[in-house]
Amino acid sequence: MKIIGVADTTFARVNMAAEAIDELRATGTGFRIERYTVPGVKDLPVACKKLFEEKKCDMVIALGMPGAQAIDKVCAHEASTGLIQVQLMTSKHIIEVFVHEDEAESPKELKKLASNRAREHAVNAYDLLFRPERLAKLAGTGQRQGFADAGRID
Repeated sequence: MKIIGVADTTFARVNMAAEAIDELRATGTGFRIERYTVPGVKDLPVACKKLFEEKKCDMVIALGMPGAQAIDKVCAHEASTGLIQVQLMTSKHIIEVFVHEDEAESPKELKKLASNRAREHAVNAYDLLFRPERLAKLAGTGQRQGFADAGRID
């Protein structure tokens, strides 16, 4: 049985892991979920590595919500770099799902964006593990997680 890890943070203002887990369960079967919650986005690389090594996950979804300040952008970049390093070390995918607080104008819009992005990337994770041909069919179609798709340029 495949194992999908879900790493999230207490810093996020939306329970993105709950959204992703709900979507995974609605999308398909043949896997179990391991969740690991850490304080902030810079803790996510270690959380993902531990999910791979200790929980034997086949893939991990890393969910975080960096703030809107300049320092938050730096922290998000550092976390992203760490996530890439873990992927290269393990040869396994980490689906990075970050929602920056300044991507939306209101708390209501931010919640909707975080929910949609977490759910859409949960489907991406499932597709990578179980139906990669679906992703191949979507190549070049301008998919955008959380927002309306940009569409193909013909």
